[in-house]
Amino acid sequence: MTDSSEALAAGIGAVLAKATGAEIVVDGVRRLTGGASRETWAARTHSGVGERTVVLRRDPPGHGEPARMRAEAACLRAAADAGVPVPTLIAAGDDSPGIDAPYLVTDMVAGEAIARKIQRDEEFATVRGHLAREMGRVLGLIHRTPTDTLDMLDDRDPVDLIETIYRDVDDPRPAVETGLRWLRDHRPGRRPDTLVHGDFRMGNLLIDNSGIRGVLDWELAHLGDPIEDLGWLCVRAWRFGQSPPVAGVGSREDLLDGYGDVTGDRPDPEELHWWEVYGTLRWLVLSRFQAYRHLSGAEHSLELAAVGRRVCESEYDLLLALGLLDEPGHDVHATAAANRLHDRPALTEILDLVSETLRDDVLGALPAESGREKYLLRICLNLLGMVDREIDSSADQVVVTDGLAALGFADEVTLAQAIRAGDVDPAAAGVRPAMSAAVLARLRVANPRHFDR
Repeated sequence: MTDSSEALAAGIGAVLAKATGAEIVVDGVRRLTGGASRETWAARTHSGVGERTVVLRRDPPGHGEPARMRAEAACLRAAADAGVPVPTLIAAGDDSPGIDAPYLVTDMVAGEAIARKIQRDEEFATVRGHLAREMGRVLGLIHRTPTDTLDMLDDRDPVDLIETIYRDVDDPRPAVETGLRWLRDHRPGRRPDTLVHGDFRMGNLLIDNSGIRGVLDWELAHLGDPIEDLGWLCVRAWRFGQSPPVAGVGSREDLLDGYGDVTGDRPDPEELHWWEVYGTLRWLVLSRFQAYRHLSGAEHSLELAAVGRRVCESEYDLLLALGLLDEPGHDVHATAAANRLHDRPALTEILDLVSETLRDDVLGALPAESGREKYLLRICLNLLGMVDREIDSSADQVVVTDGLAALGFADEVTLAQAIRAGDVDPAAAGVRPAMSAAVLARLRVANPRHFDR
């Protein structure tokens, strides 16, 4: 182990010894992939009762939020008491030597979290058939969790909250303004507040061939309308390229049936749709906020920077969900003239060569235990692909600029401000195609595969 991982191992051992009263030795510390705001580490523990693997979640050192970590620990305790399948909380605290940040330590739950494996691998073929219904049942258990120990959780209005985050980033977008207006105009009646997980989706669920074994990552938990969790699970981003609307594995009907099994209440499809639109807008705004954390200099991060180029995916999904997407053919667009000053290979050819070498020669040569390095390298490859496509996208810019000019707007910001002020109907002739053209142009560069999902 490196010096830093040895210090972390000692820190984990110390907090576990204090929590259990047993002498514990820790080794095999390794960082797990994923997690845009918190670090997740696995470690082996050795004590008089044998070996086991534990998981440490901590804030990035220097960026700690003790109150939020204490809230997450409280949610784990309350959910476990209510019968929700969650990892057992072993220790939690605001800080400790070697960990150097707010943290919690849980047992390691067996199961798969990678969505594409659950959606595609043969070993999950049986469970896939009833997974959407089981997700509904687990959400029912979460929403029946007593909240008397959870008064520290946020209970602000979700639309107000997401609008505040959007305004603070100060990046006006026509699609967001359109979504906010629609949500205000079509809001269903508010249900009594319950515990809301806030990020219940593939990636935060551990699943084996028997079903859901663990619900992870409670950092966004709050008090609110329970149907928010169901709508979030139906957001297109969490289908990971598959067709079924619930997490890419099942139907909305199965989800609602499972929820009704536990709660005795089967929500109306229109209510679910409202929360699905809200969830799509929420992910759009949160993605932009994550990128802002990097762009503002607050947190230097390749992962956060890459998220910024994927905001257009949620713009596309939002307009699609609202029935406001004008989608002309996206396979054909003019190619920018080649720059004849420089010798070949041209920029796009250089990028193709570098990407090919990294993908075929470097990525495959990394050892199996280099999980995080492979993850970061894939992000780099995706970013190189974006650069390649953007070099070749000048014709799209002309289409977007001309469409906005025909409406009397200099750019998307002024169109967004007009929608916010109520001066423009986003569904009006000319507005809808101009708004769509900008989103489609961004998406062709950022991730053209998103069109086919």
